[in-house]
Amino acid sequence: MSTGSALLALHAAVALFAFAALFGKWIALPAAAIVLGRTAFAALALALTLRVRGRPAGLPTPALAGNGAILALHWVSFFAAVQSASVAVALLGYASFPLFVLVLERTPAARAGTIGRWATGALVIAGLVLIVPAFSWSDRASRGLAWGIVSGFTFAWLTVRNRSLVAGDDPARIALWQNAVAAVCLLPIAAFEPGRAWPSPQDLALLAVLGIGCTALAHTLFIASMRRIPAHAASVVAALEPVYGIVLAAWLLGEVPGLRTLAGAALIVTAALVASRRL
Repeated sequence: MSTGSALLALHAAVALFAFAALFGKWIALPAAAIVLGRTAFAALALALTLRVRGRPAGLPTPALAGNGAILALHWVSFFAAVQSASVAVALLGYASFPLFVLVLERTPAARAGTIGRWATGALVIAGLVLIVPAFSWSDRASRGLAWGIVSGFTFAWLTVRNRSLVAGDDPARIALWQNAVAAVCLLPIAAFEPGRAWPSPQDLALLAVLGIGCTALAHTLFIASMRRIPAHAASVVAALEPVYGIVLAAWLLGEVPGLRTLAGAALIVTAALVASRRL
């Protein structure tokens, strides 16, 4: 893969990650049921990929199983944000994750530059205030933003934990077991969740696209691009996920954000780009 092809694959992966948010509007199921379907289809696709490549799947370690539980919480909170508010609000709450990575990271390099971290945090907070000027749990936008921030924190936690695993394990195997464990964790929750319903054939088709295209394929493209693209450049492109998501939601859902949301988005994306330079 050339550098140009790797960069194209990286942008395609980020666009697919952003596209996943729209399924929270298209699939008429609770958040836990959506994530159960997503992770189950993704795990099956990744298991097939490993089999075709002749790579052993093995068994998950306790650390990997723990990451699967965190992944389940991350995606459930993300789709809860989409369903509570809008794709833009959910993605912008999630976009706070680079700041949480800086807070959670325990390396000497991450602990350096305290002033820069506070400045990044100030940008994120200012952007969130612009998006939701009056914080109240009864307000749908406030609830959506709160769930989006939980999604950002859990993704940051997952990222920090995964860094120690990727160095000594196959990324596809890591993704397989994280998705499989997430599905197992969510099975009893989805079964007894209030408002549960059996998925229709259309829902199953959308879940298959979400799990295979926006999860297994997106992760494969992202990992493949990392062989040619430096980690810093990849983190900067990944920080553009809210931009892709807002454009896709405006085009396919008619969710056109207001000026306050766009101003908040500019601040949060800028903070994400700055923080990504430190990851």
